[in-house]
Amino acid sequence: MIDCDGYRPNVGIILSNQDRRLFWGKRIGQQAWQFPQGGIRRDESPLEAMYRELTEETGLHPEHVEVIGSTQDWLRYRLPRHLIRRRSNPVCIGQKQIWFMLRLVGDEDCVRLDSVPTPEFDSWRWVDYWRPMREVVFFKRHVYRRALRELAPLLFPEGVPGQHGWRSHRRGRGV
Repeated sequence: MIDCDGYRPNVGIILSNQDRRLFWGKRIGQQAWQFPQGGIRRDESPLEAMYRELTEETGLHPEHVEVIGSTQDWLRYRLPRHLIRRRSNPVCIGQKQIWFMLRLVGDEDCVRLDSVPTPEFDSWRWVDYWRPMREVVFFKRHVYRRALRELAPLLFPEGVPGQHGWRSHRRGRGV
């Protein structure tokens, strides 16, 4: 399902543990790390898609997490030209995402990357809040920055921690 502007509706998941560190997954067979994310099916709400993707990508179920909040609007990123499949109809030029902030309330032993036949991740770890902004693939960085900034006050009501020099890792630099 692609909208009239060429963007595929999608959800992104920022999963925090009790120490307010974030789940960071390594894409299977790659050196790329990212948050869980995935497409919204025609018959799903963003919340339903988020729970489905959470289970598919982490093995966690709704009872393992608490939804803290979500972004108010869609956040969009464009794919680099070499990743756009021009022969598909309709052409997808990027993703538009609703981001959810979750807190793990179950045991982290419930994380199972092999809960589906074709896993997305082959490894995962907990990372500091702003680290994903520095490490994600360049074309997703502005969306990660916007999502993390918008949702940070939900996780840090007493004050958002500093960003630790993320500006030195802008587009065009190695990840």
